Amino acid sequence: MNKAKEKFETGKVLLISLAHFFHDVYTAFLAPLLPYLRESMGISLTFAGFLSVVQRLPTLFNPLVGILAERTKSRYFVIFTPAVTAVSMSLMAVAPHKIYLVLLVLISGISSSFFHVPSPVMMRKVSGKRIGMGMSFYMVGGELARSVGPVAVVGAIELWGLKGITYFIPTGILASVLLYFRLRNISVAESIQNHSGLEYLKVFRKFLPLVSTIALILFFRAAMKSALTFYLPVYITSHGDSKIWAGISLSILQAAGVIGTMFAGTISDKIGRRSMMVIATSAAPILFFGFLYTTGFLQMVFLVLCGLFLFATGPVFLAIVNEYKTEHSNFVNAVFMTTTFLIGATMVLLVGMLGDFFSLETTYHIVGLFAFLAIPFSFRIPRRK
Repeated sequence: MNKAKEKFETGKVLLISLAHFFHDVYTAFLAPLLPYLRESMGISLTFAGFLSVVQRLPTLFNPLVGILAERTKSRYFVIFTPAVTAVSMSLMAVAPHKIYLVLLVLISGISSSFFHVPSPVMMRKVSGKRIGMGMSFYMVGGELARSVGPVAVVGAIELWGLKGITYFIPTGILASVLLYFRLRNISVAESIQNHSGLEYLKVFRKFLPLVSTIALILFFRAAMKSALTFYLPVYITSHGDSKIWAGISLSILQAAGVIGTMFAGTISDKIGRRSMMVIATSAAPILFFGFLYTTGFLQMVFLVLCGLFLFATGPVFLAIVNEYKTEHSNFVNAVFMTTTFLIGATMVLLVGMLGDFFSLETTYHIVGLFAFLAIPFSFRIPRRK
């Protein structure tokens, strides 16, 4: 057995995690911007949800991106997409009309697809036997970005107004320059003999039972996750708190998610993917209702605890998918990503519509109850051999 393939390459793992951070810190701008955009442009919660759907719409083509990644030097997707996402998301604050908001989030969504399809495969290749730990590092990069992003946005707006967000553009471009010199020699594509459409269809059919189980778990949890991540700033301000505190609350949640993702994958390496999934799907909705029925400091405690388990499934899912035995890893990962993002986008829009029709308070109770239905499906996750 090739010992090099079993080695956990810490330096490269950290670089890929850093790339994930540089990219996702900009996609994290959208949620904390919503209260400001609602004031400046008068957008509704439904339109806010629509923006999230548009941002995720390119994930419909993730399988094609996966196939393309197997035929090209897809490491360059990982290297240059942070710059593209940085420019598109930073310009949202100065968009003169709603149509420009839609166009900018669409560009960021396309860029995001080209980043997220090959990057987990790249991480798997440098994680050796400790795939769960590698995926934890990968997810930490993203969750840390979503923790830093809201604070950065709110801080920039408070200092310089909405146009202050454009000052982040050079950072994204410099990030891609750095990644070019550090990641350009890491290969992503496997040595694949068969690129035929029939072969991809066979892979999809074989992968379908596993991805269906994952999809059901995602489906029942996605509404709660969307309510807590995308709409949390609006929920906080609707209770009379300031926009600054709303942004800080979102950062607190995401910081808890960093810790949850850091340990969940590593723990699943030891206790098994199924056991970790059952724990996470059971604990999150219970703690979510703790958040709803408390105030002040205790509410923040429940928000932190909920965040630990809300995000814990991310690296576990990635470990399961990237342990799947196939030479078409980019394609399989793309199918998983498409499933994840489509379910998430649908639920973001649904939560926004429910929030407009009822209220966010009522909607939060509905999605919390819905999340309990994910628990029985977590027992269908295959045991790790």
